[in-house]
Amino acid sequence: MAERFIGEIYQKVDAKARVSIPAAFRAILQADDPLASNSQRPRLYMVYGGKKRNFVECYSKLGAEKLAEDIESMEDGSPERIKAELNLITRSVMVEVEPDGRIVLPPRVREKIGLAGEVPEKSEVVFAGRSNRFRIYRRDVYDAEFGAIDDDDDDDIDPLTLVGRHKRKD
Repeated sequence: MAERFIGEIYQKVDAKARVSIPAAFRAILQADDPLASNSQRPRLYMVYGGKKRNFVECYSKLGAEKLAEDIESMEDGSPERIKAELNLITRSVMVEVEPDGRIVLPPRVREKIGLAGEVPEKSEVVFAGRSNRFRIYRRDVYDAEFGAIDDDDDDDIDPLTLVGRHKRKD
């Protein structure tokens, strides 16, 4: 079974827009990138498309390939595929993780999460695990949306009940 991106990890962003990738996330990126065993620089695919998204969605090399395969299975030329290609393939960028575990957030990524231009002092982002991918939010945006642990409970349904409703029948 493959490792999963889990947890919420708060990281500082320096004035040069550098941020450390959490160690557990780096290990998954390394394992999912066949070329990384030679270079020790795993690739990270950062998707900044989607007008309503206030985050950047990040994939390992294998995760990005799976996403591309899913999009390629859509009907060629369909409006859905065109939208998916634009927002998930075209509006993305590949970066290599430095040997020290950091990346420089690319300009379009900074723009997407609200850190365009000069990065304010004491800026922070949140790496939010999503199983086969993770998201990067500006900390204040993440905290406003997900900050309190119990705020996401709109009703009294246990989250495991929701999982059970959609469980695969293998």
